[in-house]
Amino acid sequence: MIKDGIINIDKPAGWTSHDVVAKIRGLLRVKKVGHAGTLDPQATGVLPICFGKGTKVVHFLMDAEKEYEAVLRLGEETDTQDATGKVFRSVDVPSGIEERVREAMASFVGTYEQMPPMYSAIKVKGVPLYRSARAGKTVERAARAVTIREMRFKGIEGADVAFSVVCSKGTYVRTLCADIGTKLGVGGHLLQLRRTCADQFHISDSIELGRFCERVAEGTWEEEVYSLNQVLKDLPAVWVKGPYREKILHGAPVGPQAILKRTSFKKGEPLRLLDPEDQLLAIGRAEIDESEIGGSRASFFKIETVLSDVSGPEVGAGVEESVPSSLY
Repeated sequence: MIKDGIINIDKPAGWTSHDVVAKIRGLLRVKKVGHAGTLDPQATGVLPICFGKGTKVVHFLMDAEKEYEAVLRLGEETDTQDATGKVFRSVDVPSGIEERVREAMASFVGTYEQMPPMYSAIKVKGVPLYRSARAGKTVERAARAVTIREMRFKGIEGADVAFSVVCSKGTYVRTLCADIGTKLGVGGHLLQLRRTCADQFHISDSIELGRFCERVAEGTWEEEVYSLNQVLKDLPAVWVKGPYREKILHGAPVGPQAILKRTSFKKGEPLRLLDPEDQLLAIGRAEIDESEIGGSRASFFKIETVLSDVSGPEVGAGVEESVPSSLY
């Protein structure tokens, strides 16, 4: 049985990201399970689920751009900035607003300061904002720089505007919708949201949660697992000679004499450390540029995370443990 990897789940509406984590943990009876980027309960789409030692590479996936398809409803503002909240302001949307909508969307492309919504898991003085919001409090908070790389208008029907957006980690699409509505002077909120891409994980390659449950029952679920080396394939690589494999697995430094081959890398970059059979052993961090190694026998990288089996298996009996991922 595969003990470590990532599964590209298509999250259904009505499930929290934690619900999906708990479901996968129960299905696979794996001790450690986490996800690489929260989706709100009513949102659907790509939710990478990491299990076993896959939880140790979550941070590499969290920093990637995300792509969404969304529907913005103009003329209604809600306290949550999405369709789950209470409408506190409603205005008529003038006809012939399409061109203004296009212009408003275009104005947000680039980097802008976005105010995190009160209904979010961001903590202020140790308290999640959503708890303060549920208590009827508005907490002072700082805007955060987010980047909208691309936004495409797809159509408008009545007060509902369909669009797609490619954005940085930390972007709240519901806040983007509210900001667009504010710029237009009519207000607005997020009506529908579907994540179509997160880093290398695309919706076309995802598997619906229900279908994954069926594949577990059929015994074919392993075909849906991405290996850690596959997911981290874009990182520079260093191949270690066989006799030095155990040293790497115990986090011990090795010098250039232990290296079979390597790709180019820069100081500070993460490195994949592999054995001659291309098995991913660990993730290291380059302490010098690859061009500076020369004839030195000193280690040129520091081992940060061991990923190969060096102890007992990760498969357990459904131990209640999960790996938290930051809400973004």
